[in-house]
Amino acid sequence: MTHKLPLSVCPVPSDQQPVNEYEQLRESSLFRWTTLDGFAYARKLFWVWLWGWIVTGPIAAASFAPARFPLQFALCASGGALILVVLLLVRFYLGWSYVRDRLSQDTIFYEESGWYDGQTWQKPPEMVARDRLIVTYQIQPILDRLKQSLGAIALALGIGSLAWLAL
Repeated sequence: MTHKLPLSVCPVPSDQQPVNEYEQLRESSLFRWTTLDGFAYARKLFWVWLWGWIVTGPIAAASFAPARFPLQFALCASGGALILVVLLLVRFYLGWSYVRDRLSQDTIFYEESGWYDGQTWQKPPEMVARDRLIVTYQIQPILDRLKQSLGAIALALGIGSLAWLAL
């Protein structure tokens, strides 16, 4: 559901209005992952990690023969596969941060017809209040979840590094 304002009220093109950018991001198939319940979200990330093994498994096997160095192979391939998950989470974080920043601002920067004619428009107080509620109750929890996910991965990489040193 997009929230279109009459042009007499808001000169910003519909696709550049922050609330519509939020709706587009929320409805996109990839960014929708961040709004799933905890188990479904973790399952999606787990699948990305498993698919990462397709790339990192053979590379790790070339460096550490699985039959001879099974722990080094597993740690190397697992850590490498986590890189794909980290890249995905960073993409999520950057997308949601951009929309959060646009919604949090009192003014909207927009382009009328191209990159060379940028304008700014002062949001009315009602729009500012609505946008900040969206940030507080919809976007900030997503950003917090992404930070926690990245923290958990950092912890896993730290534990993996300590295990590597112990070998």
